[in-house]
Amino acid sequence: MAYIGLSYETAKWIAPASFLYDFACQTYGGLSSPNMKEIHDANLSFFSPNPFFIGAFFTPQQAFQCYWLYRLWKLKPTNPKEKSELDQIVDFVPFYALGNFCIGTWLFFWNSNRLDISNIFVTINTLSQLYYCMFRLGKMNTNSTSSWLTHVVAKTFAGIGVLDLLHNTSAAFYVGDYSNPGGLVKILTGVGFGLGALASDWIIGACLVYDLIALSVGQSGSWSTLLWFYTVGTAAIVGAKNFLMPPYEKKELVYDTVDNDDSFDEV
Repeated sequence: MAYIGLSYETAKWIAPASFLYDFACQTYGGLSSPNMKEIHDANLSFFSPNPFFIGAFFTPQQAFQCYWLYRLWKLKPTNPKEKSELDQIVDFVPFYALGNFCIGTWLFFWNSNRLDISNIFVTINTLSQLYYCMFRLGKMNTNSTSSWLTHVVAKTFAGIGVLDLLHNTSAAFYVGDYSNPGGLVKILTGVGFGLGALASDWIIGACLVYDLIALSVGQSGSWSTLLWFYTVGTAAIVGAKNFLMPPYEKKELVYDTVDNDDSFDEV
């Protein structure tokens, strides 16, 4: 696997720094005036979720990220066994840092009610996380802690990013259309989540179901009812697909001898 020219020493500083930047921004956004929820309430649209679902997702997501960051610092590239585990973490660091920067910076424009600009940062984050999960992240090896942990961190980033993108886009450009999407939006929502479910493992699939629950609770009327149908359908597709085609594997890691260079440009 080719890495993006990032040394271990760089990775172990940039990842926690980006985490702290995002955490500080989110904390500020919740305590400032107006705060994130007040902006949310002032810009309701047809993809506005129940805001408390975002907070409920945030806490366990941060816990997994802290454990992932702990392993980034703990594992040593000079130990062949640990280097094999570390490689999987370091590969995600550039995308992780980009995501934290985008979401942290997004906050300032969201709280300034410049949702058109905040949407740029949400779009970059969501597309970059989906790209990593689809095209760079290998199959999960359940025998490797770093493998399953990186999958959880990357895929929860991408999964909640889908909700962030739908929410911010609708609030930025279709404010006032609360619970009142057009027919095309209804069709594309069902098709989009259905296709997403077909392409997802348990982790992203669970995030998509969670996104739909948050939207269903946040909306009302017939649109909310339809979203609940989409939720059940998406959950059924994810369950059936992953039961019939398990997305994980169990294999022993192959350990290479390690020289004194801590660079992960190529393995």
